[in-house]
Amino acid sequence: MVVTAAALTALDAIVDLDRYPIHRLDSPARAELVSETRAQMDAVGCYRISDFIRPEAVDAMLGEAQSLHDQTFWAQNSQNPYASRVNPSLPDDHPQNVFVERRSGFINADLLPATSLLNLVYDSNVMTHFIWESLGVTRPIYQWADPVGRNPYGVMETGHYFPWHFDGNEFTVSILVQKADIGGVFEYVPDIRKPGNENIDHVQSILEGGRDGVRQLDLLPGDLQLFKGRFSMHRVTEIEGPRTRYIALPTYVHDPWRMNRPHHSINYYGRATDLHYAREIDLADGLAD
Repeated sequence: MVVTAAALTALDAIVDLDRYPIHRLDSPARAELVSETRAQMDAVGCYRISDFIRPEAVDAMLGEAQSLHDQTFWAQNSQNPYASRVNPSLPDDHPQNVFVERRSGFINADLLPATSLLNLVYDSNVMTHFIWESLGVTRPIYQWADPVGRNPYGVMETGHYFPWHFDGNEFTVSILVQKADIGGVFEYVPDIRKPGNENIDHVQSILEGGRDGVRQLDLLPGDLQLFKGRFSMHRVTEIEGPRTRYIALPTYVHDPWRMNRPHHSINYYGRATDLHYAREIDLADGLAD
């Protein structure tokens, strides 16, 4: 992995490379961090690295999100955990037919300027390599081809709620930029499904209010969260208070060609591109979405 001095300087202005030397493959501190992250990903499907992003960079990302706030796509619709349509061949209480109102928004990735700090982090090969090692997967991961969903900002205001769902990509890396006054807590059920096994009974019990396996993570600004979003059902609790919750969502996949299905993209981001329709194929993992 060849990294130029200019690229490292740019990354160092965003990531606290003094505390987390992810660019130094021979660093014992990096090896320890990767080992701990892998262990937690295996144990609970999620890991938080505190204060990963420098405070000045968090402030700059907040300014960027606020400057694009009026271009947020606001979703006030109902969705099932798979962001798919009603399946009339299944019972009404089947998870594919259980729809809950979602109130939240996204600043789509293709709205970010070329100089965006979020783009700089996402396009960094150092970051991608570190995340790949930290996930402990043998197959390589790639930056997502999806032009609108690859690294958006998630936006939630008072009264907003993001119900239980799965992601369309395997791995999500969250960077909290601004915390809500009250609420906005991340809840998840690690590895509730796997390729070829939807585990419908457990999914249904969670939708009905069950708490078996549910975990919570109350992120702080600057925290980096690694998460198996495609296999772990998750939600964000309702927001209270006037402060907007902004969270950066860089996403990674095993298949650099695949994108969200058009219906999923429209449901989450308000639109689908020609590429979404061109690449709408049966997913290799056989899951519902």
